[in-house]
Amino acid sequence: MFLAQQTSPVEEAASLFRSLRKPLLRYALTFGVLAADVEEIVQETFLALVRHLESGKPRQNLNGWAFRVCHNLSLKQIEMRRGEQKVISSEADWIGECTDSALNPEQQLLQAQRRARLQAVLRALPEQDRCCVSLRAEGLRYREIADVLGMSLGAVSLSLARSLAKFERADQE
Repeated sequence: MFLAQQTSPVEEAASLFRSLRKPLLRYALTFGVLAADVEEIVQETFLALVRHLESGKPRQNLNGWAFRVCHNLSLKQIEMRRGEQKVISSEADWIGECTDSALNPEQQLLQAQRRARLQAVLRALPEQDRCCVSLRAEGLRYREIADVLGMSLGAVSLSLARSLAKFERADQE
């Protein structure tokens, strides 16, 4: 009889780290966390994950669990920095956006203007709506977003519909 080899909590967390590190970095940036603190928040998230797994706690929806921990740690960091001068890192530094060199200069300008309009809309969204959009962009389902943010499924749906309508209006300009 073949027995499946079980992975250790550290190996399981390392596997998740490889797949979730960049999405969690991007998500923490949506809170306006300093770039220097973002990496630390993600590392703390995965240390908490190792402790969670080692203690034998539930393993279902670990992606959502990691985003919730990152969410809470980001809010905690913002609260700690509240009195200090706030310097927000450019999302492009972390996301790795770059212009497409295949585009001509006019197309590059139009693309940059569109990106700036959509980023302005994202920054202007209320925090809860911005979090919903960011989590959805990272591939979380509505139910997972509701769990991460402690919202009802209907509230997530309404938030995303409202936000997408704002993006559509800005994209028509």
